[in-house]
Amino acid sequence: MKVKLTLLQSILLIITLTYNALGQTTLQGKVSESANGEALAGISIQIKGKVTGTITDNQGRFKLYTTSNPPLTLTISSVGFQTQEINVSPGQTNLDIKMVEQVTLGEEIVVSASRVEESVMKSPVAIEKMNLRDMRDTPSANFYDALNNLKGIDMATQGFLFKSINMRGFGSTGNPRTVQMIDGMDNQAPGLNFPLDNIIGIPELDVESVEVLPGAASALYGPNAVNGLILMNSKSPFLYQGLSASVKGGVMHEKHRSQATTPFVDATIRYAKAFNNKIAFKANVSFIRAKDWEATNYTNLNLGGNSDPGRGAGTALDYDGVNVYGDEIQTNINAVAQSLAAAGNIPAGAVSLVPNTFVSRTGYLEKDLVDYNTKSFKANAAIHYRINEKMEAVAQVNYGYGTTVYTATGRYALRDFNLTQAKLELRGDNFTVRAYTTQERSGKSYLSGLAAVSMLTDFKPNNVWFGQYVGAFATARGAGTSEAASHLLARQTADANMPQPGTAAFDQLLDKYRNMPIVDGGGGFADKTNLYHAEGFYNFKNQLKVVEVLAGANFRQYQLRSAGTLFADQKEGRSGTIPINEWGAFVQAGKSILSNHLKLTGSIRYDKNENFAGQFTPRVSAVTTFGEHNIRLSYQTGFRIPTTQNQYIDLRTPAGTLVGGLPEFDARYNLTSGILRQNLSEEAVMQVVKSDPTILEKATVYAKAAVTQQATTAITQAVTTQVTNAVNQAVAAGQIPNDPATIQSAISNGVNQALPGALSSQLPGILAAQVPALVPTIAQAYALEKLPKYKPRKLAPERIASFEIGYKGVIAKKLFIDAYYYVSRYKNLIGGAVIVVPTAAAAPGLPIESGIGVGNFNGYSRVVNTTETITTTGFALGLNYSLSKGYNIGGNIANNELRNFKPSPEVQYSQFNTPKYRYNLNFGKRITSSSNFGFNVVYRYQQAFVWESSFIVPTTTDVPIFSNTKVPAINNLDAQISLKAASIKSIIKLGATNLLGKSYIQAYGSPNIGSTYYVSITFDELLN
Repeated sequence: MKVKLTLLQSILLIITLTYNALGQTTLQGKVSESANGEALAGISIQIKGKVTGTITDNQGRFKLYTTSNPPLTLTISSVGFQTQEINVSPGQTNLDIKMVEQVTLGEEIVVSASRVEESVMKSPVAIEKMNLRDMRDTPSANFYDALNNLKGIDMATQGFLFKSINMRGFGSTGNPRTVQMIDGMDNQAPGLNFPLDNIIGIPELDVESVEVLPGAASALYGPNAVNGLILMNSKSPFLYQGLSASVKGGVMHEKHRSQATTPFVDATIRYAKAFNNKIAFKANVSFIRAKDWEATNYTNLNLGGNSDPGRGAGTALDYDGVNVYGDEIQTNINAVAQSLAAAGNIPAGAVSLVPNTFVSRTGYLEKDLVDYNTKSFKANAAIHYRINEKMEAVAQVNYGYGTTVYTATGRYALRDFNLTQAKLELRGDNFTVRAYTTQERSGKSYLSGLAAVSMLTDFKPNNVWFGQYVGAFATARGAGTSEAASHLLARQTADANMPQPGTAAFDQLLDKYRNMPIVDGGGGFADKTNLYHAEGFYNFKNQLKVVEVLAGANFRQYQLRSAGTLFADQKEGRSGTIPINEWGAFVQAGKSILSNHLKLTGSIRYDKNENFAGQFTPRVSAVTTFGEHNIRLSYQTGFRIPTTQNQYIDLRTPAGTLVGGLPEFDARYNLTSGILRQNLSEEAVMQVVKSDPTILEKATVYAKAAVTQQATTAITQAVTTQVTNAVNQAVAAGQIPNDPATIQSAISNGVNQALPGALSSQLPGILAAQVPALVPTIAQAYALEKLPKYKPRKLAPERIASFEIGYKGVIAKKLFIDAYYYVSRYKNLIGGAVIVVPTAAAAPGLPIESGIGVGNFNGYSRVVNTTETITTTGFALGLNYSLSKGYNIGGNIANNELRNFKPSPEVQYSQFNTPKYRYNLNFGKRITSSSNFGFNVVYRYQQAFVWESSFIVPTTTDVPIFSNTKVPAINNLDAQISLKAASIKSIIKLGATNLLGKSYIQAYGSPNIGSTYYVSITFDELLN
């Protein structure tokens, strides 16, 4: 059978080659610029409806071989020029083509809106596109930063290279509601669950275009494209051949950094080659190195307004600095004093000297814990093979490696993090079949806060540290020192010999615990999670002419493998891997009616994850077209399957443990015996006290008993000391024989005689002084027992339904207008809940829940769904006016609002995280065939807003959750000037971002962003 198959393949190959040789037609010609006759290199020549095509060489000439006989149509295109379609008649083989510079706006072709090629003007949904010319003209430091200038796009910067794109609210520093794709591959890190932005992405010289869809896109792209889709397309080696190189360097300045001004370098090289219009390859390498922006916010989350990390006079005792780690460790020092007294380590009378207050340990600053030497290495390679004129095969590998800092529940130091994506793809004029894998490797990444906690525990265990603190405090107070001064002395005593940044002892501790896996007591990750994905879709355009029909399906498997450092892959009898399977399918139909003035499109998709119920996501749209004016109306739905972390995370952090939302965690951590964090506020507890009179009665009885016991012990010790001194004096005077038995008998008799009187005279005063002060605390301990317990609900996918109306139009071929308004409704919005589970009672005789008030508890954070429907609304308007000689002016404004969010028993905050209004203004001049000079200036503004995230939840329950987490308003100015050096086929650019020089943040707790000044030179063999 094997021999017959080989012979059959050989025969078919000979027939195919013979057919190609006999039926081949050669088309050749020259392409030049219409205004000056200059030859144009790199112009795409493609046979319409086929994959066959080529590009012009440096003299503007091309030669194209095809088995298709004329008549046929050639599509001639290049960024910056008007696309032409030229009909080739039989016998016509030599063509002279003149290209005209594109002045009219809105002529781009997009594919992401409907998964078929269509004019951006006729897209059924809101869409933004950035092409090669836009990327060349941007004043931003790179193309990814330039996305922040598009309307309705928010950005959350966590580092020089790490920026998260957010759309239509619910923004975050790692947004799982936005899908980012590179050449059809989902760019999410399967363990981290969100796109890694562009630290591990696509080298800039290989980017052909970026399409951005704000809003739900699940109907065509599956789960998680709830708030938007980013589709990055790389350059085909058939159409972009030759050598390209870019070098960019400059300085970064931000006054809060350890070193305010530092250099950076960004270098990229690309090479592509096509052979005989059949096979082509490309290779790209990019490297960036810089000193990162630093996070230096030292505000006390527990009290607000205090930014003194050194804990000087007046600093809060319970200090939880935003970018200070290890200070999350806290306890009630009066409870510590009681324990020390019970163990005989301090006098019982000293307990009353120690206030009933929480104190936190002295932590370390972020800048001393993480590696701010950020770097990014990106490389990709691809081979393209044209099987025939309607079919092309692609094999591609993308690799990224980098170091940066990322904000989640804590600040994650992604150190030597790397991601590999590899795909095989077969595509034709009416179908695509694709399979790819994503391999995530955490490298030497670690959780900086957890490393800090481990370092502090190694230096001095918590019980020792707090014991020394309380002992020193009680001694100082007993000597008459003021309370404030006693706290300072106590901290100095407990912190004595604490390893300090810059010392060998500190570096040794940091290296030990950032390299030690979390499961072994350190902060290090060992994640090797993989994703495997296969999909295909088919366009029935060759079978159905009456209606456009597109259908597709996909299968995906996650393999969670973190060696227990991130997921619960070492528990429940698992062998180190958690597989999760997902699958889905969709169908779309479209029809143009009324002489192509109205196009109706409808689609529906079904998706299933093995841990959740299946989801249907329909979408319908209508687009009316009259000349250059287009009005669209759409109803879109989407959903978000809880991420792999939402499902299976099991991660210890300084503030508690992050656990998944699946039922297995309820029993593992006894969550049903816990209490929701917000129910532990003093106000909530006191309401329980007031509602049950027996609580105060029980508290009074307990307080009297506790005070009586402590006072009796103290009075007995005092009387014993006095009697012992008197007996010893009597022995010395010869009044009592110096005999041990006689001495002990005298002491016992003396104590027995004196003690009742001492108790009767002293105990009432002690009770009167201490019991009233102790009763409220004891009452709260009993009240905790009566608070409602946490009741888990089944986790479900988040859903969205969105209505949108929009308009795109061009007036006088100069003014491009794009506007939309939307209303979105969310169900099962995924948020976070904190559950506090007690582990021990505060003291014998008190309920176990009382331990919550003194630190005898474990805190757990897990994802939960809201129970109410949540509405968001918004609009955007973009205007761009094309002036003569390449000048242009424009701007856009966007609005997003959260309408009716109400905290639920579980979800206390929305994480909407977007300004109500933001706008951009731009003025520039592009390089043209008649001018080698260009420039661009962009002004960006956004309103202040409150940032909500689990990273900045205070450790106390006595203050509002987000009382001081505002992201201030941003006023930013970017500018660049460019010069085309035609003789060396290069463009030289001088630019700067944040020219106004005022530092800003885009996410609370993330770094201060300063100014960047750069100069670059880009060489391109195809430069026109």
